[in-house]
Amino acid sequence: MSKGVIFYTDMRLGKPIFPVVQGHIKKSGLPIVSVSLKKPLDFGKNIVVQGERSYPTYIKQIKTALENSTADYVFFCEHDCLYPESHFEFTPPEDNIFYYNSNVWRWYFGGDTAITHKRMLPLSCLSVNREFALEHYKLREEHIEKVGLNKFRSREPRWARLWGYEPGTKKKRRGGFSDDNFGVWYSEYPVVDIRHDRTFSKPKITLDSFKHKPEYWREIPIENIPGWDLRGLFGLKVPEENL
Repeated sequence: MSKGVIFYTDMRLGKPIFPVVQGHIKKSGLPIVSVSLKKPLDFGKNIVVQGERSYPTYIKQIKTALENSTADYVFFCEHDCLYPESHFEFTPPEDNIFYYNSNVWRWYFGGDTAITHKRMLPLSCLSVNREFALEHYKLREEHIEKVGLNKFRSREPRWARLWGYEPGTKKKRRGGFSDDNFGVWYSEYPVVDIRHDRTFSKPKITLDSFKHKPEYWREIPIENIPGWDLRGLFGLKVPEENL
């Protein structure tokens, strides 16, 4: 069964994060379909989508990427996540479940520490049967248009948070979009989810930024993230107190 990458970006992220992330995705050796907003991108098979940066456009980009990929299974990849090669070794065992790599550390670019907690299951770490995902995102787009939610919003809309960004992780009885199921896996080395001042959703890198405190909160120096040398990768200085 074939595997591939779908990559979607609003083209608002520049150096050094943007090219470094793409370089690590290329190391997977998998075919890439990229969908960029307004501007072309030299990264795999590229499709340009017109529109304003918004949640409905975000859904449109994902659906477009899924439609243009020919892989049986796809990895959802975003422009501000560092993926280890071991992330791409996973193959979903079932075709009707959304699978998330739960080995993730969240880091605010330039900071000295990274955090993780229970149920850190970002969309950027999803692997799933492509046709199953495509049907899901077609339904999302259809519902957005049906109830008139496709008006431009430059910030994260409340209804998008209520639905949940990650398919399968929030059931309808809790306000979620569908009753699909999800599973988790853990790659040998973690994904680093990079937060910055241009993220669409809130960074959430401190405990007090959560309305409901997550379980098993951990915060470590970035030097302790297995398999990654973030200071070397981005040319960041070591704090004087650590010298």
